[in-house]
Amino acid sequence: MRTGRPIDALPEACRPASRDAGYAIQARLSSALCDEVVGWKIAATSQGGQKHIGVDGPLAGRIFKRQVHPQHDIVPTWGNRMKVAEPEFAFGFGRDIPARSAPYLVDEVLAAVDSMRPAIELPASRFADFVNAGEAQLIADNSCAGRFVFGAPASQAWRSIDLSRHEVRARIDRNGRAVAQSAGTGAAVLGDPRIALTWLVNELSRLGIGLCAGQLVSTGTCMTPLPVEPGDGVTADFGALGLVRLQYGERSA
Repeated sequence: MRTGRPIDALPEACRPASRDAGYAIQARLSSALCDEVVGWKIAATSQGGQKHIGVDGPLAGRIFKRQVHPQHDIVPTWGNRMKVAEPEFAFGFGRDIPARSAPYLVDEVLAAVDSMRPAIELPASRFADFVNAGEAQLIADNSCAGRFVFGAPASQAWRSIDLSRHEVRARIDRNGRAVAQSAGTGAAVLGDPRIALTWLVNELSRLGIGLCAGQLVSTGTCMTPLPVEPGDGVTADFGALGLVRLQYGERSA
């Protein structure tokens, strides 16, 4: 994560053999990087995404302050070999939601949420062959958390919208023209982004981790990731829920 140099695998002596061992390694990243955790992400929230990286279910990862960029910012390409953009539903917490033994219900989680915002993630991995790295190593690798751009909060009307059916459209612009377009709905995110959010809360709670007021959670791509190249502009249009844009890498000449 510091050098951007890919590795084949973690050294055998410290290679995690289980999800929890992977999370234990991931938990050390904050002190190793001397950086603040400002939120969380979920990887592999669709069956297609799980099959692609050979995992049986979603993976949780930390979002560090250094990984979040303002809208319209030039998001650096450094260390990113995946080169894809993922439009995502993100939620902000207005109050703490502590770890506990009993699982949280969706309504309990949403009661702690004070905002929903459109987001784009540019995922990344330190593994040269992340597709075959395996679940435990991917979790140790912060579940492929890359760079994030969050849009402005949507109006509170989002609470009455069926996010599972809400359409999101995305476009890649290169040299002033659209070169790729795609669309998806919240159904791609464990059936509903709110269900994915609740999964994340319960996954962390199982590990003894609570979420804090002010933290954001990006719930996973709602469509097939879009390939990007340096200089590309990425726009994700969430309709009534807002718009989010970023510039990937160097601007075109």
